[in-house]
Amino acid sequence: MATERERRFAGPRRGQLGFALGFVALSLLLLLLIGDQTIWAAKTRFFAQPRFWPAVGLGGMVLMGGLHLYRLPWRRFNVNDRTELRRWALVLEYSGWFMGYVLLVPVLGYLPVTLAFVPLLARRMGYRSRLMMGASIIFAVVVVVLFKSFLGVKIPGGAIYEYLPGALRSFFILNL
Repeated sequence: MATERERRFAGPRRGQLGFALGFVALSLLLLLLIGDQTIWAAKTRFFAQPRFWPAVGLGGMVLMGGLHLYRLPWRRFNVNDRTELRRWALVLEYSGWFMGYVLLVPVLGYLPVTLAFVPLLARRMGYRSRLMMGASIIFAVVVVVLFKSFLGVKIPGGAIYEYLPGALRSFFILNL
């Protein structure tokens, strides 16, 4: 049975409890790890300490997030909350794609990994026609050539390039 406070709440209900819990937990974790990430410098004024302002910011996040959690008119998850949290979790899929890409580039090389990931991501986003797959492959080649050759971005060559013959290995490391 909903309380009077729950019935009078004007804002959207879905996802607020999950957001508040996640925000407080993440803020508290960051505040607990601040000693490993910053230093307390000797002979430095209090307000000029490298740890002071990050600690103030994180302390404020914990305090305000805790107050938000305390003032929520409900303390139970419902179906709408679970649906909303699942929708938020979909973002983690693309983080996984990005981390896979970043981990594979030094092993297999920029060109092969880009040629694999761009069509796979295009397919994942729903572009499944031959025209779109061809366009994604052309886009991948153009991006590699543009970044490595014209813009001169220094992306390390893949470890697999070491197995190529001398001149070809140099060309792949420098251009692809």
